[in-house]
This record gives sequence, C-alpha cells and structure tokens, in this order.
Amino acid sequence: MSYNATGNSASTRIATMLDAGSFVEIGGAVTARSTDFNMQAKDTPADGVITGYGVIEGNLVYVYSQDATVLNGSIGEMHAKKISNMYDMAMKMGAPVIGLIDCAGLRLQEATDALEAFGGLYFKQSMASGVIPQITAIFGMCGGGLAVVPGLTDFTFMEETKAKLFVNSPNALAGNEVSKCDTSSAKYQSEEAGIVDGIGSEAEILGQIRTLVCMIPSNNEDDASYEECTDDLNRACDAIANAAEDTAIALATIADNHAFFEVKKEYARDMVTGFIRLNGMTVGAVANRSKVYDADAQVIDEFDGTLTVRGCKKAIDFVNFCDAFSIPVFTLTNIKGFHATKCSENNMARAVARLTYTFANATVPKVNVIIGSAFGSAYVAMNSKSIGADMVYAWPTAEIGMMDAKMAAKIMYEGSDAETLKEKAAEYKDLQSSPMSAARRGYVDAIIEPVDTRKYLIGAFEMLFTKREDRPSKKHGTV
Repeated sequence: MSYNATGNSASTRIATMLDAGSFVEIGGAVTARSTDFNMQAKDTPADGVITGYGVIEGNLVYVYSQDATVLNGSIGEMHAKKISNMYDMAMKMGAPVIGLIDCAGLRLQEATDALEAFGGLYFKQSMASGVIPQITAIFGMCGGGLAVVPGLTDFTFMEETKAKLFVNSPNALAGNEVSKCDTSSAKYQSEEAGIVDGIGSEAEILGQIRTLVCMIPSNNEDDASYEECTDDLNRACDAIANAAEDTAIALATIADNHAFFEVKKEYARDMVTGFIRLNGMTVGAVANRSKVYDADAQVIDEFDGTLTVRGCKKAIDFVNFCDAFSIPVFTLTNIKGFHATKCSENNMARAVARLTYTFANATVPKVNVIIGSAFGSAYVAMNSKSIGADMVYAWPTAEIGMMDAKMAAKIMYEGSDAETLKEKAAEYKDLQSSPMSAARRGYVDAIIEPVDTRKYLIGAFEMLFTKREDRPSKKHGTV
C-alpha cells in the first residue's frame, strides 16, 4: 500500500526525503511478538520502524525510519527483522539503503530475541558493504550497540542539535561528563571521531542525502550515476591557481557547474574528500589542503602542508568506497612530508602504509595533479605514478623530489657559505625537483597550466573509461 504521512516524525522524514508520493510501505502490520513483562498489553504499531521503498529523482531506494513514539523507538526482534528484510530486497534489486535513526537502544523486554535479530542486522550490513551504498541519518538517540550501525554504513549524517551518537555515554567515560565534553554530539562526532559526513538541520541533511544519492551509483555493477553535462568541457579555470591552498575551492572550480559534494567535511580538514562531476560523470576527489577560507575569503584554519594520520584515514575510507563502486579517483597533491608530533608518530607508519596500499590496490581510473610540493614518501603515498596512477600531471610551479631544494643543498653542502648554498639549491631544483625533471624521467606525463586542469582531467577520464586491471589472485590483502 502507499504510505500517507500523518505528521509523525518518522513518516514525515520519509516524505520529505523521497520524491512526492513515491513511498510504498512494507510490513506496516508487523508488531512485537513478545509477551514477556506485559508486552501483550503494549501497542507497538509497525514495531517502531517504518520500512519500505521509494525514489529520489527517479533512483530506487529502500528506507527505514525509526518511530520514537513506539517504546521510544527501541529495537525489538521484529523491528530488527524488518530492517534486515529491507537489506534483502535492496541487495536483490541493487539499490541503496537509507536508515533514519531515532532509537533508545535494544528493547530490554525482548532480551536475547532482540539481540539475535540485531546481530542478524549487522550481518546483513556486512554482506551489503561494497555491493550497495548504505546511508544513515541520526535525528535522536543512537547509542550503545546501535552506534555500530552507522559505523557499518558508507555515509552518516547527524541533526546538529538533538542527535546523539555514542557507544558509551559521555558521563560514563572516566574523568568526563557531558558539560566538559559531549562526546555524543554532532560536533564531536564530525570533527573528532570522523564518523559523520555532514551535519545540519533535519531538512538540510535530508537534502544532502538526496544530493548524494543522485551522485553515486546504485550498486557495484549497474552504474546510472551519469547525467548530461551542461557546462563547457573546455572551460578555463582562471582562478584555480589562487585556490591551491584551499583545495575545496579548487575542486568546486574544476567541477561541472561548480558543484562539489564534500564528505567528512569537518574531520581532518587538511585532507579534502568528496564527489564532483566531470562531463556528467561522477568522480571522487582527494586533495591536500594547507588553508581553509570562509565565504569572505578570510583564513579560518591553517595547516603545515604535511600528511596526518587523520588525513590518511579519511582518504583511505573514501578511496575504498570509490573503488568498490567503480568511481574514478583523482588527487590534487601538495604535500611536504609527514606530520611530526609524538602523538602522530604512534600511528603514522601504519596510516601511511594503509593509504599507500589503498591507492595501489584500487583498480578504478586514477589521475594525479601535482599542484605544489610533492616531497618524499608522503608524495609516493598520494597516488603517485609509482603506486599505480594512470596519468600524472603537474603545474609548472610544482616541486617534485625528496625534499625542498634549499634543505637538500644544506645537507649536501653542509658548512658552505650562503652564496654557494643558494647556487646549489637552484641547481638541485632544476636537476632534481622541477616538474620538467620528473617529466624527462616519465614520472609526470604532462606539465599543464592551472587554467587547463579541468580540460585535462575530462580528457584523461574519457580515455580511461574502459580501463580494466587485474590484481594477483588472493582472498584479500592484510594491510
């Protein structure tokens, strides 16, 4: 039957997110079957979760929306099984699953039945990973074991004022309570935990989900995420050189009609990840960033141009998603080395190793544009030619090599006077770290003017459209 929204928050969210009149409810008559602790006396319409399907701009999606008015939205056996049923159908049809979460946790009255069904949901999510996109949006409580659900999905959004996401509540953490640090807030989860891709009002995040669904493939085999390009394919990116520091602006400059959908926007802001379209085709972008500008062109955040552990983690998750769903990837590289702090040293080697593995393991078309510094092993890890980039371009102002030319001269000619060091630095830059030096050796395919970046990227991805590449036969890597 077709669902008619009645003002209930769970149903209103569905109606707001989907195309008008497109939602069809499945399992509306399901109720709790437990009779323990007087449950037979409690009314549990739809067992606290509305499930069904609809369309977003014509794209089929499966949806579940938890109803906090039914036992506080707690998850019972039938509640979890209804969501698992959505996953079964979505896997058969090759369509995304979108979960709208507002839940008090597992239903205590159903104990092991609820726990078993909840574990079954984890299993369905795990099997769906890399097959269909999974999206969650949190509007109320999402605590304890339920916090694993967004952790298993590809994209997570949070309402900025009322939503709470936690495994352990803030007051349960030793030495902490909510007024000191609200670890469950949208701000903390987006900036510190890195689980959340976007925050905002309820209407804003439902709008973000609509935009995202229209940009990504519906599944890992059938890609209908293309649209007609209405932008000039040869459009010059006149201001892009001025955006080399804030690459979120650079990516918007390159994109068709300047549309850039950034993911994990507030986490590890030294690394930018998100989706753009080039000639109507969705492409994943990863970019180093040294400054963040606001709408008034004022610097609001600044970084030292090095690779951080959090930046690596952010890029790894994003590239893995793109590779699973055959979305081409390009990088804007401007990296001077590794972030040097005692804290980062604990995890840096592992994080960089995983980033290197992720780019090397990805078989989608991969393009790199070096827009600034590209020094040392940090550059190698950022989608370099040596780890599998199909095409590498460099701006004329780029520097590619082991380290900054002045630093190299100081090491090689230690004790020399200033004039000699200046002369040797210039010589080193010309012979070892200029883009022409890298191009002569085949490490850079072409030196391009910044204004032509969009044109070259479109051409490269058109050429790479039919790319096929195998990896050694194995169950999976262990990095």
